[in-house]
Amino acid sequence: MRINVIDGYAENADRLRAALEASCVVGAWEWDHVGGAVVYDAGAARLLTGNPDLADRPINGPMALAAVHPEDMTWLMDHMLRAVWSSGLVLAEYRVFKADGSVRWLLSRGRTHRNEDGQPQRSHGILMDITEIRDGGDRYVVGRPMAGGDPLERAADLAIALKETLTDDMPAEVRAAAELMLLGLGRALARRMTH
Repeated sequence: MRINVIDGYAENADRLRAALEASCVVGAWEWDHVGGAVVYDAGAARLLTGNPDLADRPINGPMALAAVHPEDMTWLMDHMLRAVWSSGLVLAEYRVFKADGSVRWLLSRGRTHRNEDGQPQRSHGILMDITEIRDGGDRYVVGRPMAGGDPLERAADLAIALKETLTDDMPAEVRAAAELMLLGLGRALARRMTH
Protein backbone atom coordinates (compact mmCIF):
# COMPACT_ATOMS: atom_id res chain seq x y z
CA MET A 1 0.00 0.00 0.00
CA ARG A 2 1.48 3.33 -1.07
CA ILE A 3 1.03 6.33 1.21
CA ASN A 4 0.37 9.59 -0.58
CA VAL A 5 2.98 12.03 0.70
CA ILE A 6 0.83 15.09 -0.01
CA ASP A 7 -2.03 13.64 2.03
CA GLY A 8 0.45 13.03 4.84
CA TYR A 9 1.49 16.71 4.79
CA ALA A 10 -2.12 17.86 4.86
CA GLU A 11 -2.87 15.48 7.71
CA ASN A 12 0.19 16.72 9.64
CA ALA A 13 -0.84 20.35 9.07
CA ASP A 14 -4.36 19.57 10.36
CA ARG A 15 -2.90 17.84 13.40
CA LEU A 16 -0.59 20.77 14.04
CA ARG A 17 -3.46 23.26 13.82
CA ALA A 18 -5.54 21.14 16.20
CA ALA A 19 -2.63 20.78 18.62
CA LEU A 20 -1.98 24.53 18.58
CA GLU A 21 -5.64 25.26 19.28
CA ALA A 22 -5.79 22.66 22.05
CA SER A 23 -2.67 24.00 23.70
CA CYS A 24 -3.87 27.60 23.72
CA VAL A 25 -1.18 28.91 21.34
CA VAL A 26 -2.99 31.78 19.65
CA GLY A 27 -0.34 33.83 17.93
CA ALA A 28 3.24 34.73 17.15
CA TRP A 29 5.05 38.07 17.22
CA GLU A 30 8.29 39.68 16.09
CA TRP A 31 9.65 42.96 17.43
CA ASP A 32 12.21 44.86 15.35
CA HIS A 33 14.12 46.97 17.90
CA VAL A 34 16.09 48.87 15.26
CA GLY A 35 13.01 49.89 13.25
CA GLY A 36 10.78 50.22 16.30
CA ALA A 37 7.94 48.12 14.88
CA VAL A 38 6.25 44.82 15.64
CA VAL A 39 4.81 42.28 13.22
CA TYR A 40 2.05 39.91 14.34
CA ASP A 41 0.47 36.89 12.76
CA ALA A 42 -3.35 37.00 12.45
CA GLY A 43 -3.98 35.59 15.95
CA ALA A 44 -1.61 38.00 17.67
CA ALA A 45 -2.94 40.95 15.64
CA ARG A 46 -6.51 40.09 16.63
CA LEU A 47 -5.67 39.80 20.32
CA LEU A 48 -3.18 42.65 20.71
CA THR A 49 -4.61 45.25 18.33
CA GLY A 50 -8.21 44.10 17.99
CA ASN A 51 -7.74 44.00 14.21
CA PRO A 52 -6.61 40.80 12.42
CA ASP A 53 -6.18 42.83 9.20
CA LEU A 54 -2.99 44.27 10.74
CA ALA A 55 -1.32 40.85 10.51
CA ASP A 56 1.98 40.50 8.66
CA ARG A 57 2.73 44.23 8.44
CA PRO A 58 4.89 46.51 10.60
CA ILE A 59 2.97 48.26 13.39
CA ASN A 60 4.29 50.85 15.80
CA GLY A 61 2.98 53.20 18.45
CA PRO A 62 -0.18 52.77 20.50
CA MET A 63 -1.90 50.71 17.79
CA ALA A 64 0.52 47.81 18.44
CA LEU A 65 -0.96 47.15 21.89
CA ALA A 66 -4.39 48.76 21.53
CA ALA A 67 -6.26 45.80 23.08
CA VAL A 68 -4.02 45.42 26.17
CA HIS A 69 -5.88 46.12 29.41
CA PRO A 70 -5.08 49.70 30.55
CA GLU A 71 -4.10 48.49 34.04
CA ASP A 72 -1.47 46.21 32.52
CA MET A 73 -0.07 48.54 29.86
CA THR A 74 2.49 50.51 31.92
CA TRP A 75 4.06 47.60 33.78
CA LEU A 76 4.00 45.44 30.64
CA MET A 77 5.88 48.00 28.56
CA ASP A 78 8.37 48.57 31.39
CA HIS A 79 8.91 44.82 31.79
CA MET A 80 9.34 44.22 28.06
CA LEU A 81 11.98 46.96 27.77
CA ARG A 82 13.87 45.73 30.86
CA ALA A 83 13.75 42.14 29.60
CA VAL A 84 15.10 43.16 26.20
CA TRP A 85 18.02 45.07 27.74
CA SER A 86 18.85 42.63 30.57
CA SER A 87 18.59 38.94 29.77
CA GLY A 88 16.63 38.99 26.58
CA LEU A 89 14.03 36.55 27.95
CA VAL A 90 10.55 37.97 27.45
CA LEU A 91 7.93 36.27 29.62
CA ALA A 92 4.81 38.03 30.82
CA GLU A 93 1.20 37.32 31.71
CA TYR A 94 -1.32 40.09 31.05
CA ARG A 95 -4.90 40.88 30.07
CA VAL A 96 -6.41 41.96 26.75
CA PHE A 97 -9.90 43.04 25.73
CA LYS A 98 -11.60 41.17 22.91
CA ALA A 99 -13.90 42.99 20.47
CA ASP A 100 -16.94 41.84 22.46
CA GLY A 101 -15.54 43.47 25.63
CA SER A 102 -14.57 40.21 27.35
CA VAL A 103 -11.17 39.93 29.02
CA ARG A 104 -8.65 37.23 28.09
CA TRP A 105 -5.36 36.38 29.83
CA LEU A 106 -2.31 35.94 27.62
CA LEU A 107 1.12 34.49 28.27
CA SER A 108 3.77 35.97 25.99
CA ARG A 109 7.12 34.20 25.72
CA GLY A 110 10.03 35.02 23.51
CA ARG A 111 13.73 35.77 23.21
CA THR A 112 15.73 38.82 22.18
CA HIS A 113 18.56 38.49 19.68
CA ARG A 114 21.51 40.88 19.76
CA ASN A 115 24.12 42.04 17.29
CA GLU A 116 27.87 41.49 17.76
CA ASP A 117 28.02 44.67 19.90
CA GLY A 118 25.40 43.29 22.27
CA GLN A 119 22.67 45.68 21.11
CA PRO A 120 19.10 44.28 20.86
CA GLN A 121 18.12 43.74 17.22
CA ARG A 122 14.88 41.77 17.30
CA SER A 123 12.71 39.62 19.53
CA HIS A 124 10.49 36.70 18.50
CA GLY A 125 7.87 34.88 20.53
CA ILE A 126 4.49 33.25 20.89
CA LEU A 127 1.23 34.10 22.65
CA MET A 128 -0.82 31.60 24.59
CA ASP A 129 -4.37 32.23 25.79
CA ILE A 130 -4.25 31.04 29.41
CA THR A 131 -7.69 32.30 30.46
CA GLU A 132 -9.00 28.78 31.11
CA ILE A 133 -6.04 27.77 33.28
CA ARG A 134 -5.66 31.07 35.12
CA ASP A 135 -6.44 30.54 38.80
CA GLY A 136 -6.61 34.15 39.96
CA GLY A 137 -3.03 34.26 41.26
CA ASP A 138 -0.56 37.07 40.71
CA ARG A 139 0.93 37.58 37.27
CA TYR A 140 4.04 35.64 36.50
CA VAL A 141 6.81 37.74 35.03
CA VAL A 142 10.45 36.87 34.55
CA GLY A 143 12.96 39.54 33.62
CA ARG A 144 16.13 37.47 33.62
CA PRO A 145 16.91 33.75 33.62
CA MET A 146 16.82 31.90 36.91
CA ALA A 147 20.16 31.06 38.51
CA GLY A 148 21.52 27.77 37.23
CA GLY A 149 19.59 28.01 33.98
CA ASP A 150 16.27 26.17 34.11
CA PRO A 151 16.40 23.31 31.56
CA LEU A 152 12.77 23.78 30.48
CA GLU A 153 13.28 27.50 29.82
CA ARG A 154 16.54 26.80 27.99
CA ALA A 155 14.80 24.18 25.86
CA ALA A 156 12.05 26.68 25.00
CA ASP A 157 14.67 29.26 24.01
CA LEU A 158 16.39 26.73 21.79
CA ALA A 159 13.07 25.70 20.22
CA ILE A 160 12.31 29.34 19.38
CA ALA A 161 15.77 29.68 17.83
CA LEU A 162 15.22 26.46 15.84
CA LYS A 163 11.86 27.68 14.53
CA GLU A 164 13.45 30.97 13.46
CA THR A 165 16.13 29.18 11.43
CA LEU A 166 13.65 27.10 9.42
CA THR A 167 12.79 28.57 6.05
CA ASP A 168 9.71 27.99 3.90
CA ASP A 169 11.65 25.60 1.67
CA MET A 170 12.26 23.19 4.57
CA PRO A 171 10.22 19.98 4.50
CA ALA A 172 6.76 20.47 6.00
CA GLU A 173 7.29 17.65 8.50
CA VAL A 174 10.41 19.39 9.85
CA ARG A 175 8.54 22.67 10.31
CA ALA A 176 5.62 20.79 11.91
CA ALA A 177 7.96 18.98 14.31
CA ALA A 178 9.55 22.28 15.36
CA GLU A 179 6.08 23.80 15.95
CA LEU A 180 4.97 20.79 17.99
CA MET A 181 8.12 20.92 20.10
CA LEU A 182 7.62 24.63 20.77
CA LEU A 183 3.98 23.99 21.53
CA GLY A 184 4.80 21.25 24.05
CA LEU A 185 7.38 23.38 25.79
CA GLY A 186 4.96 26.31 25.95
CA ARG A 187 2.31 24.08 27.52
CA ALA A 188 4.80 22.75 30.07
CA LEU A 189 5.80 26.29 31.01
CA ALA A 190 2.14 27.33 31.31
CA ARG A 191 1.36 24.30 33.52
CA ARG A 192 4.29 25.18 35.74
CA MET A 193 2.81 28.64 36.24
CA THR A 194 -0.45 27.23 37.58
CA HIS A 195 1.19 25.01 40.18
